[in-house]
Amino acid sequence: MSEQRTSAEIDRLVAIMARLRGPGGCEWDRAQTFATIAPYTIEEAYEVADAIERGAVDELRDELGDLLLQVVFHSRIAEEDGAFALGDVAAAISDKMERRHPHIFGDLTEGGHHLWEEVKAAERADKGAAGALDGIAVALPALVRAEKLQKRAARTGFDWPDASGSRAKVDEELAEVEEARDEAERVEEIGDLLFAVVNWARHLGVDPEQALRAANAKFERRFRAIEAAGGAGFAALPLEEKEALWQRVKAGGLLNPVRLE
Repeated sequence: MSEQRTSAEIDRLVAIMARLRGPGGCEWDRAQTFATIAPYTIEEAYEVADAIERGAVDELRDELGDLLLQVVFHSRIAEEDGAFALGDVAAAISDKMERRHPHIFGDLTEGGHHLWEEVKAAERADKGAAGALDGIAVALPALVRAEKLQKRAARTGFDWPDASGSRAKVDEELAEVEEARDEAERVEEIGDLLFAVVNWARHLGVDPEQALRAANAKFERRFRAIEAAGGAGFAALPLEEKEALWQRVKAGGLLNPVRLE
């Protein structure tokens, strides 16, 4: 698609949103606020990630369109409030990308991830950020936010020197879960345990979010296999039989399951 057509299609989308939000437009669209459509924005971002995970390129095009609509939607609400418009959003991200790549768009001859982080730190300082943890979005998925908190803290020297310290912390938190006296303590200690596992994963060079996604996918694949093998009576099977099916799946013996009925 040419740059001219891309610009024309974006202008078309902006005009569609303006009409939907304008007099005589869609009642639902006109009633929305930043807060009410934020959950849809998050949902669309996850659907983009899902299409990528499944390698569904045609679906990815549609999901990116849905996500783009969210950007246009938020921008339209802001424009109506006199705050900013879509052009300001595009200008801001363009300025940021050029600023964070001074070796490409500026006078520096060498770049690297460390430079990106230095520029980000300077940007946070310009916004009034005083602490190392300032600017980490509260709405991030908990595993992702935990890792970001730990990485930021580590930059100040507050970190285990190697993985053994974080591994020992997992054992410590496990013991505290078992010693919890009531539900409130169990909730707190389970949270500490999860945080400790994320920290251990970070020290091992493992992305905890990706690792858990892979574990979810593995569980789903194996469970679907034993469910198919058990047939219509699967739910009524004794736990021992379900466990036997599970072990067969783990051993690769039920990749093409035959129903037991």
